[in-house]
Amino acid sequence: MSFPMVRLSRLRASDTLRSMVRETTLEVTDLIAPLFVHHADNIRNPIASMPGQFQLSVDNAAEYAKQLFDLGIRSVLLFGIPTQKDPVGSDTWDDNNGVIQRALRALKQAAPDMLLITDVCFCEYTNHGHCGVLTKRNGEKVIDHDATLENLALQVASHAKAGADMVAPSGMIDGAVGTIREALDGTGFSHVPIMAYAAKYASSFYGPFRDAAEGAPEFGDRRSYQMDVANAGEALREVELDIAEGADIVMVKPALAYLDIIRDARQRFPGVPLAAYNVSGEYTMVKLMAERGYADEKQLVLENLTAITRAGTDIILTYHLRDILKHGWLDD
Repeated sequence: MSFPMVRLSRLRASDTLRSMVRETTLEVTDLIAPLFVHHADNIRNPIASMPGQFQLSVDNAAEYAKQLFDLGIRSVLLFGIPTQKDPVGSDTWDDNNGVIQRALRALKQAAPDMLLITDVCFCEYTNHGHCGVLTKRNGEKVIDHDATLENLALQVASHAKAGADMVAPSGMIDGAVGTIREALDGTGFSHVPIMAYAAKYASSFYGPFRDAAEGAPEFGDRRSYQMDVANAGEALREVELDIAEGADIVMVKPALAYLDIIRDARQRFPGVPLAAYNVSGEYTMVKLMAERGYADEKQLVLENLTAITRAGTDIILTYHLRDILKHGWLDD
């Protein structure tokens, strides 16, 4: 049967009809808001490269988390900006004074029912800006994956002790998920799930984030441990390895330029929760387009997030979440 008997436009004639047959829907419970927590007191620094986002001191982050919870946001991902940086990122396992540990305790008090996820990496905490311990190979400084694993175990145990509800290793360090699972299980935190940045590409879309988190590498880049943007099959191998090592949720990052990877991961691993990170560069592009009047911000945001969901995700990490709820963009 074909035209004129079949007219697909019949079901597009009104908002009610369109919503009735809509195949993909966005739910606020599937969205996570990232937060940047600064070590200093009374800080609310606007992030120039990410309009509408801030570096927040622990006290302000706690208050902000309460506001987010009142808006309907139920989970946040915490990135820390420490007091001091050193070659190994030791602030990440400082039980008493680590910026993330302090933030976890403060946010738990301010918003007890908020799900608190911690980014588990070292780039914001090392004085060289790379994601772990460095060693020399053939005269060049490179990541020592095995030495980094020892510190990852210290970091996640400290985060869990301070109140982390979930940990999210983002460094693309070989063996990280297995090491983290063992560390959590061995310290009495077997109930804490792992959301692994399983397929994280060495992307140009991270530029604004590195400004926000003060974590740009001092030299070189991260192409020796993050994924080559040209590879698809390798992404599925990475996802498969992380699942085998104990990841509870796997992530593709960035989202919009890698919708094919999201779809491939969904098809290959249908029963595993799948997340995607709508990253800083994707966020800032939308903000700048809207700012200059090139497009409607609401429509851009919802179109992008719908596309990411349609590709197969269960969870999206996005800086747009506060705007979505503040302006009721999902209520229409």
